[in-house]
Amino acid sequence: MLTGVQVVLVGGDARQLEVIRRLTELDATVTLIGFDRLDTPFSGVAKAEWSPDAVRNADALVLPAVGTDDEGLISTLFTDQELKLTEAHLAAIPKKCKLITGMAKPFLRMLCEKFHVELVELFERDDVAIYNSIPTAEGALMMAIQNTDITVHDSNCMVLGLGRTGLTMARTLLAIGAHVKVGVRKDEAFARAFEMGFEPFYMPELARHAGNIDLIFNTIPTMIVTAQVIAQLPLRACIIDLASKPGGTDFRFAEKRGIKALLAPGLPGIVAPKTAGRIIANSLTQIILEDNRLRGNKL
Repeated sequence: MLTGVQVVLVGGDARQLEVIRRLTELDATVTLIGFDRLDTPFSGVAKAEWSPDAVRNADALVLPAVGTDDEGLISTLFTDQELKLTEAHLAAIPKKCKLITGMAKPFLRMLCEKFHVELVELFERDDVAIYNSIPTAEGALMMAIQNTDITVHDSNCMVLGLGRTGLTMARTLLAIGAHVKVGVRKDEAFARAFEMGFEPFYMPELARHAGNIDLIFNTIPTMIVTAQVIAQLPLRACIIDLASKPGGTDFRFAEKRGIKALLAPGLPGIVAPKTAGRIIANSLTQIILEDNRLRGNKL
């Protein structure tokens, strides 16, 4: 249980509702900031204005999936007010407090380092990334169906990267009858892709394998689907880039050539916010519970 633990949630989208629900189930003391338009009733939850005073007693400060933008602005769907994280907020955070978010941009990392605040990025955890790969693959499949005039079954698909998202994506495509090529960099990934029934190739050979591809799913957050690769694709091809912004595709050249290329980061929160929220909530509460247990052992 989290009885007596003070958690402050600032901004966010529908995923945060599952976080709030889970925290209240565990009897945490929850303060919401930036939820003026939230109609869903949560027993025992308080609302507050965004100020340094709001975080002075916090054990955990929870920000949205993308903590802040490059200027410190915090996104939220539940208020028209502008929420901005400043040095004054970080200076007010007690030493015991963790700042928890999905992923942090350089601005947030810099502030946390400057004020010695422990930063936890949930999306960097293997368990969260693997769970999130499920709604990501489902969302990518939905986009493929919406943006092509063929079935995914019997289509020629290519997945770039066999990491946590790429592996789930490739397995999903294979399960519905697609022909799946997988681009890898390491020998062990090549061997694993072969063992699982994919057609692996090494990334430097990407352009050579692009000639008869219907769908490309990229998971690599560096420029990998270059103009040279796109030039080899048939005009019917569709590129779905699942990497974080700005993706790994030359979108300008794809548009110039008339090939559909879609950047699709953050699919879990778009296609399955309830499931994505539960994933975040379970991981977040596990971190707070463990931290609370360790503190109890030290007392």
